[in-house]
Amino acid sequence: MNRREFLVSAAALPGVLRWAPELLAATSTNALVTADTESHVAVVNLATGRVLRRIRTLAGPRSIEAAGPAAVVAHTAVGAVTLLDRRSLAIRQVLHGFEEPRYTAASPDGRHAFVTDSGRRDLATIDVLGGRVLGRLRLGGWPRHLSLDPAGRLLWIALGTEARVIAVVDVADPARPRLLARIRPPFLAHDIGFEPAGKRVWVTSGDRRALAVYDARSARPVLRLTADAPPQHVAFIAGSAYVTSGDSATLRVHALWDGRARRTTSLPGGSYNVQQGGGRVLTPSLDHGTLAVLDRSGRLLRRIEVAASSHDACFA
Repeated sequence: MNRREFLVSAAALPGVLRWAPELLAATSTNALVTADTESHVAVVNLATGRVLRRIRTLAGPRSIEAAGPAAVVAHTAVGAVTLLDRRSLAIRQVLHGFEEPRYTAASPDGRHAFVTDSGRRDLATIDVLGGRVLGRLRLGGWPRHLSLDPAGRLLWIALGTEARVIAVVDVADPARPRLLARIRPPFLAHDIGFEPAGKRVWVTSGDRRALAVYDARSARPVLRLTADAPPQHVAFIAGSAYVTSGDSATLRVHALWDGRARRTTSLPGGSYNVQQGGGRVLTPSLDHGTLAVLDRSGRLLRRIEVAASSHDACFA
């Protein structure tokens, strides 16, 4: 970490970072990257590969997800969620009352976000504009990865890092989430992702080299695919699925319609979580603290040194 840069940010008003000209000029190409062991979120310019700022946070920022005007940061170890303003990079609010917040799915309405809490074994709905928890739904198990359909009405949630059960939740009324069904996948599930059209759902494995693709309406599997070492994570751009394996240090690009593997790219080890936006794919490394930036074909464009360890990233 650049010590001077970090001290300058910490000396500003609590939780507030001022815009610099370089930030204003590069907003559309910035990413927010968690520095898990160093208690900050890094602002990274994807075009130049530079770390522009480091935003001090509570300890252990693990996951981060863009949700309307905010970025939702989950601090699993300390039981809190930070709402970071994506425009000003100010920390707007810190929400307590969680035990082990894990991952976030953002509603397309720009107002609501859904956070899994494996300590409380429930799902929390957050109003990111009002900065408060609107409702909770007890799920049991150990809720972790989740995915929301493009219409913002249906969540699939893996109840564990090696989940025997996936919960299907109706969030048409975000303040009153409602459990609809429980699905038993053909393996122990890890990550979940709705395709862009919302008609199918990809489920990755936590215990084997396999993927399953489900019909979202019937909740029945329609494809079984091979994969690299578990656990895998998945994201989508147009007609492609991007599946990472942190243990195999790879990213595979699959065709959506038949699951055919089009390309495999080598990554730094520990590149688990994966995000997409603006025709780019991002995957940070938990082992090396790098951020890999790839194009839609799966070609590695940049490997950026960010921190000692990085669990997650999102677009600013």
